Amino acid sequence: MLEARNHTQLILASASPRRKYLLEQAGLRFSVIPSTVDESAAANEAPESYVRRLAEAKADDIARRHPEAWVIGADTVVVINDRILGKPADTAQARRMLDQLSGQRHRVHTGFAIVCRRRSRRLSVTVTTEVEFKTLSPTEIEWYLETGEPFDKAGAYAIQGIGTFLVRRINGSYTNVVGLPVCEVIEALIAEGVLKY
Repeated sequence: MLEARNHTQLILASASPRRKYLLEQAGLRFSVIPSTVDESAAANEAPESYVRRLAEAKADDIARRHPEAWVIGADTVVVINDRILGKPADTAQARRMLDQLSGQRHRVHTGFAIVCRRRSRRLSVTVTTEVEFKTLSPTEIEWYLETGEPFDKAGAYAIQGIGTFLVRRINGSYTNVVGLPVCEVIEALIAEGVLKY
């Protein structure tokens, strides 16, 4: 089992239940302290840069209050035709997103940052996964909307839930699409000496 060296404190700076679940499944012990930073994108900011900057801001926000801890910040976006699809505001917007993704390939970018202020350590990475949707009929879209799952999800779907039936194939990290590239995060924590086997 992976464990923190010398009882090092690990904090996830996210309220996402999916990120929490992924790290728990990997056997990590950590605290959850959600960040409240502004998540607005800057003008003409590339999606890959946006998620990385936001991950850094979230980790920095919590690390300022807990300088001895190693803090993980993350942010995920769905991108199609260079357009970011965030969380749908209502049913109509979720329907439009699913219709736009239907039969198409899109990319999921997750930026993650790991910060420890006491040790002056700060690293950040963006991981990208390509996802291909099956062609969805209007009936399938309406049925999926009625499940309630598309709401509070970037791109209006959850690959780890009922939305798994929407996805024909992926190229890259599955956990990245869920919300956190676990392999890359753990590799980074081991490289920094935070975790050991």
